[in-house]
Amino acid sequence: MTTRFAPLVLGMGLLASVQAVSDRLGSAPSSGDDIVLAQEETFVEARVPARATLEGLLRQNALSSDVAASIVDAVRTVFNPRGLRVDQPYRIARTLNGLFREFQYEIDPDRFLRVVSRIVPGTGEAQYDAEVVPLPKETTDAALDAEITHGQPSLIGAFDAAGAGAPLALELADVFSGEVDFNSDLQAGDRFEVLFERQTRDGQFVGYGNVKAAIIQNGGRRLIAIRYPGPDGKPGWFDEEGRSLRRQFLRTPLPFEARVTSPFSYRRLHPIYGDIRPHLGVDFGAAIGTRVMAVAAGVVEAVGIAGDAGRMVKIRHSGGYETVYLHLSGYAAGIHPGARVEQGELIGYSGQSGDATGPHLHFGIIKNGTYVNPLTELAKMPKGDPIDKADLPAFDQARDSLLAELADRVAQAAATRTANPPGHRP
Repeated sequence: MTTRFAPLVLGMGLLASVQAVSDRLGSAPSSGDDIVLAQEETFVEARVPARATLEGLLRQNALSSDVAASIVDAVRTVFNPRGLRVDQPYRIARTLNGLFREFQYEIDPDRFLRVVSRIVPGTGEAQYDAEVVPLPKETTDAALDAEITHGQPSLIGAFDAAGAGAPLALELADVFSGEVDFNSDLQAGDRFEVLFERQTRDGQFVGYGNVKAAIIQNGGRRLIAIRYPGPDGKPGWFDEEGRSLRRQFLRTPLPFEARVTSPFSYRRLHPIYGDIRPHLGVDFGAAIGTRVMAVAAGVVEAVGIAGDAGRMVKIRHSGGYETVYLHLSGYAAGIHPGARVEQGELIGYSGQSGDATGPHLHFGIIKNGTYVNPLTELAKMPKGDPIDKADLPAFDQARDSLLAELADRVAQAAATRTANPPGHRP
């Protein structure tokens, strides 16, 4: 991705490293020579090295300890200085006599951090002002269709074959998280059509915006999702009849690539101890460090070591439900007894703590004090609340418009895919 910063001074973007002042700068031009303007600033453009701190980065670039500390203090008001990421681009500008002028750091494709120095009137002292500045992007609508095949059995694989990135597949999985278990429900022949926002900067693709509408053909079912403001005014996802797709529980606490490695059972041969024991939950195979999400809003009841089960989080939900997440490698920040969590919020990371033959997550559901099979319990969760009757005519109009645009753009995307070589990204 091309690095984009707001220009520091005219022509600064043409330089790539510290520029020494030439002997010619400021000298009188001879007859016929171009006029050479004196350079006002020098600067460095580089990338954040491994294990760097902001203060260390500034000191490494010849700023004094006092100046570096003052800049870090200013940054803390708008950005966590510990949030520096390795290999992200940054830029430091100084006057010719070495005084600090400006620091820029690209936080992500959407924002950059900017710190400027200015002289406080009447004091002659420098003050440092920090801000997070959005990077401008152009947003247009686009669409694609993808299919699950024997060669591409996963959603990410199907989207990749259609020329789309994993973030778009993950967004679609989140949209239908209450309707489809992307670990086990997909089968060859399933199809997806998606209307989404495509974001560019200076004509270059930089990412995806919102998914606006989607259709899934899954095992004979036709599922439709429409992005539309809910009763609280916030955008939500609704089916063709205006019913919310957000169920009380997500279908899985892990990213959809996870697979069931051991089902719920009252009589399972224990893989370590060799005896028959109840297995009152579902094991999902997942690499150590995979994100684990709360399947529903609730309050954390317990966090800690649970004997053979290793690191554990237990959450209490409404309706007499509790969920447990076992064999974790670690916990997310802020997860402690009494903490409130929202549906889909990160609570920890899968692992192999306790007695386990491999990295995985054990997920259990307790209903009114009794363990139940998570797969069957989640599958029968009722649909969410519908849109108010008074708002249905407006919803119907928005739905029809989005689905018509989706159909048109899918046809256009298919034609474009035929006309372009493999690897074209919508």
